[in-house]
Amino acid sequence: MMSFEQLTQMAGVICPMYVIIDAKGRIMSAGPTLRKLRPDLTWKGRRFFRLFDLSRPRSVRSVADLHRTAGSKLHLQFRDAPQTGLKGVCAPLPDGQGAFINLSFGISVLEAVRDYDLTSADFSPTDLTIEMLYLVEAKSAAMEASRQLNTRLQGAMIAAEEQAFTDTLTGLKNRRAMDHVLARLINGGREFALMHLDLDFFKQVNDTYGHAAGDAVLQQAARIMVECTRESDTVARVGGDEFVMILEGVLDRSRLESIAKRLIARLEEPVIYGGHQCRISASAGTTLSTGQSKPDAAELLNQADLALYAAKRAGRAQHCFYREGLEKEEVGPVTAANGASLSSPNGAPAEDGSAA
Repeated sequence: MMSFEQLTQMAGVICPMYVIIDAKGRIMSAGPTLRKLRPDLTWKGRRFFRLFDLSRPRSVRSVADLHRTAGSKLHLQFRDAPQTGLKGVCAPLPDGQGAFINLSFGISVLEAVRDYDLTSADFSPTDLTIEMLYLVEAKSAAMEASRQLNTRLQGAMIAAEEQAFTDTLTGLKNRRAMDHVLARLINGGREFALMHLDLDFFKQVNDTYGHAAGDAVLQQAARIMVECTRESDTVARVGGDEFVMILEGVLDRSRLESIAKRLIARLEEPVIYGGHQCRISASAGTTLSTGQSKPDAAELLNQADLALYAAKRAGRAQHCFYREGLEKEEVGPVTAANGASLSSPNGAPAEDGSAA
């Protein structure tokens, strides 16, 4: 004759959501999956009708009532939260010893996964619930794979966009990024100053010490411009040795003049490369968005460019603001204030009229 221990071992494999109660309605054993639903509960000795509430048949209030439902579907739920609904079937034990209640077919797949993280391993291999759990697990795996793929794609997209808007040598914004910022500020009705800065004598550094030295000078110039502006400002490299700074909300001319002078002074500090002192200077021109009733990006860039070349004509290492009529001023050789042609700080003469 099968012992009680053998019965529970067999039931745990075949229907792991079982509960066995004695003639007084006390729980003698519960299946491993059922225990998983209430892992902190001491199942043995607990009264079945205090743990579960039977909604159908409503007449069931005792073990004897359960016996009369043998073979019929039971509808019950936990009394405590979460009040998971279960369905089961009762089989009386011999000689009125109690009842065997199988709940293995009774828990919804949604609650099994959502509330208890049950998997196919928690059910009998022949339980139809497994088929649904396989589908749920497959869907969860597919959704997780899709989420990870979307995350990687989003990261790649952000990296690609960042690369598309970044100058690879200096790490500054590039012309495309500058155009984007200008359009955003203009469309948003924001006021700003636009400063165009060009490195003087940069060509002589390249010609004298090589392009690697020129790259080192450009990288140092970029660091200085970032340090001399705010985090909210935009610093962009728009050409070989040309830079544009967009300073949102900065319209005070004295403040802009101070920023330009600080930039020029710092850019005149020599850059040591390969044992050589690479010396440059800088000229800058600035225009204000408030100078136009309807700001136009191309016109603002042209005004800043005109102011830049006015600074070069004034003797380089200068800063000029755009003013009306600057377009009509004669463009002549770039000379010093005393009328003499300028020489490179590296010792080589600068070409007349050059933008170096």
